[in-house]
Amino acid sequence: MRLAGAMRLVRFRGVGGGEPRLGLEETIGGTLVDLSTAQPGLPRSMRTFLELGPSALLTAQRVLESGQHRVPRGTVRLLAPIGDPEKVICVGLNYRDHCQEQEVKVPKDPIIFNKFPSAITGPFDDIVYPEESNELDWEVELAAVIGKKGKHIEESSALDHVVGFTVANDISARDWQMRNGRQWLLGKTFDTFCPLGPALVTKEAVADVHNLSIRCSVNGQVMQDSSTHQLIFRLPKLIAWVSRFVTLVPGDILLTGTPAGVGFFRKPPVFLKRGDEVQCEIQELGTICNKVV
Repeated sequence: MRLAGAMRLVRFRGVGGGEPRLGLEETIGGTLVDLSTAQPGLPRSMRTFLELGPSALLTAQRVLESGQHRVPRGTVRLLAPIGDPEKVICVGLNYRDHCQEQEVKVPKDPIIFNKFPSAITGPFDDIVYPEESNELDWEVELAAVIGKKGKHIEESSALDHVVGFTVANDISARDWQMRNGRQWLLGKTFDTFCPLGPALVTKEAVADVHNLSIRCSVNGQVMQDSSTHQLIFRLPKLIAWVSRFVTLVPGDILLTGTPAGVGFFRKPPVFLKRGDEVQCEIQELGTICNKVV
């Protein structure tokens, strides 16, 4: 039995092109339901859809429960669930095992940086290896999506501002991030450096977001294998902290950090090459898989 509000929201277009549409995924990798066809009056931007609030989600759930407007998966290509957020906020050093592999102290407060929205790419799209870098690295991350506007949010009500979660890969050019003037933003925000998806999974569909297995594989070899219970600052703390400085709005994406196993801190370091395939998976959320070209 599906819990009230439990949904897997997606964006997609036909394999031959066409305008993006909103949809729902019945199960992980399962049949798609075309929400845009069922409700033509709804916006086709996920960000704008979320701005409509609970009424839009209720409409989507009714369409899902109707069992109509199904679309064969072979006829569509999934897009990033949110392609036009106002903000992509990222958290550094937020897994205990990641701090241990670097031999650094656990931060006293969350470390915040960002990516530009132009870094976002689809869950199965290519990662473009830029000519400006020689040290591309992987970082599987749990991403939370804001569904309700807020500033100076209390920890006790922080999860009320989250609509759901998705899988992200915080691709990082370590030579720009760690050297070359320590350009964290530039090293993190090349085009295609934020694969996202496959779905926006509403929080009602997730049993415990702070106890999910999280993994990253490169060419089939497991590189990261951890759990979100390793998070140093959990979502209520992160949302309350970030909202002290900026107003969070529907569609904002919060990447919550990566666990141990990144390439830069291996001995010797390991970096992505053109032709590599990177797969990121989080329990209950799904899997994204991107080729480096």
